Amino acid sequence: MTAVLLAAAVPMVVAEPALAATCGPKGTAAPTTAPWAQTRLAPDAVWPLTRGLGTTVAVIDSGVAADHPALKGKVRNGKDFIQPALLGRCDQAGHGTMVAGIIAGRQTEDSAFSGIAPDALILPVRVLQTTDKNYDQQLPYRIAQAIRWAVDNGADVINLSLETVPTSELAAAVNYAIAHRVVVVAAAGNQESGTQRNQPAYPAGYPVVLAVAGVDQQDKHVDTSISGDYIDVAAPGLQITAPAPGGGFTSEAEGGTSFAAAYVSGVAALVRSYYPDMPVDELLKRIVATADNPPEGLTPEAGAGVVNPYRAVTSVLGERENLPAAALPKPQNADDAMAGVRTAAEIAAIVAVVLAILILLARPIARRGKERGWRAGPS
Repeated sequence: MTAVLLAAAVPMVVAEPALAATCGPKGTAAPTTAPWAQTRLAPDAVWPLTRGLGTTVAVIDSGVAADHPALKGKVRNGKDFIQPALLGRCDQAGHGTMVAGIIAGRQTEDSAFSGIAPDALILPVRVLQTTDKNYDQQLPYRIAQAIRWAVDNGADVINLSLETVPTSELAAAVNYAIAHRVVVVAAAGNQESGTQRNQPAYPAGYPVVLAVAGVDQQDKHVDTSISGDYIDVAAPGLQITAPAPGGGFTSEAEGGTSFAAAYVSGVAALVRSYYPDMPVDELLKRIVATADNPPEGLTPEAGAGVVNPYRAVTSVLGERENLPAAALPKPQNADDAMAGVRTAAEIAAIVAVVLAILILLARPIARRGKERGWRAGPS
């Protein structure tokens, strides 16, 4: 199998009459309360500092419905490798629109839903026509071409919520993105419930890519999310609600690491917006270092833990983070711990002596100045 979209096909459901179908399956009414994933990550805590303004996230997927109310005016003309005239702005499968909405969807009057970086722009690049599992020998080549096109057309972050086989062209395209200061985020990959794959999914398996696993409402690993040492961080990947291309919203019960990757791409957009000159490797380290670590530390199921948008932007790295035990500095012994105290005390004593001497010297000078009415003395 060459290509697998990393979420189940979006179900066709009936939309509200007021929502006009445009391109792709319709959804149900907008959520009146924030989805659990949005509440869990709480991106609004960092919005006073950054909402992703000035960043563009390329969604290499099944296209993006550009006229959805949550995305209208936010979707640039992109590239469509299936139907070039559509410019990537049509999503007949319903997958790419959900991903784009999670990354950068805006809250509307009738909806409590919001993306992670609501002021970011979306650059749609369509390489997939359907959410069905399929055998497509050309897909790795199309993805590689899509990555290069996205880099050359202003992407700051590239979201890859898909899986394919590793090829030299794909690896070269990923490296091309990194060399041009573009962050690449990819879904860790899905597996059948109760099974365990021993090989990483690609492009997530490349070391320079931020690989994202899925967790549930209790921050527990979703068993359909592939595990492995290549996992960097985790994000919500179950019971996901996001925009549907034909209007309204879709709730995807089974979720998938596709959507987990989208949440992390939103976080990457926030960080890139706030730190526009930060090198890619430092940006990735920041997202990983500020994640909410599992009690057991780094794990093959969730990597460093669930991403934390607020800490990813605001933390001063070098201060103590909630790092796994193995990453914390070794405690000092008693002698070393007191060394700093002794040094500080010695410095304080020296300063006190110097001040006392200066005061004694200053007294006659002050008296002479008073006697002269603080006039300058004779030269």
